[in-house]
Amino acid sequence: METKSRTLEITVLSAEDLRIDNKPVKKNAYVVVSVDAFNNKATKVDGEGGSYPSWNDKLVMEMPLQTRFITLLVKCKGSRGEKTVGLARIPVTDFVGGYSPATCLQFLSYRLRDPKGLKNGIINVSLRVKEPLQGCSSQAAAAGGGNAATIGLGIPIDGRRDYGMVTGIPIWTGYPSHSLF
Repeated sequence: METKSRTLEITVLSAEDLRIDNKPVKKNAYVVVSVDAFNNKATKVDGEGGSYPSWNDKLVMEMPLQTRFITLLVKCKGSRGEKTVGLARIPVTDFVGGYSPATCLQFLSYRLRDPKGLKNGIINVSLRVKEPLQGCSSQAAAAGGGNAATIGLGIPIDGRRDYGMVTGIPIWTGYPSHSLF
């Protein structure tokens, strides 16, 4: 049976330098996380943090496989109703399909934009996919059923066929090679 979604665990940690009409937010900020038009959850309201709220709220959501972006909408409750403070869109490719496995916890920060499109603070989150992908449309995964050993991803070490993953750090080659040794 093919899975049509994956479980996303996102923790909205904090925000920095939030403003409304170029004035610092005083209190009552919260975040609405959306994976699509019908699936969203909100954090608790931070009544004390002002322009630097802290939520540390873990939200677990089902994310359809076709999802391309997760939207974080920061709002503020006031005496005149709710106001939008800023918006950030997280590309799913930032945490799925990169150099580290999707199930690893990743800490990310994104620039918020206000309704006029101007910079308005930063939001800090951690996220991971709780369950491995099962309904991948990649030809390689289809050929091997998603098993790295079957499709031969990675580099065999010492003749073993376990095809472990190695993550490297790019090296800048601007120095002449003789100066390194």
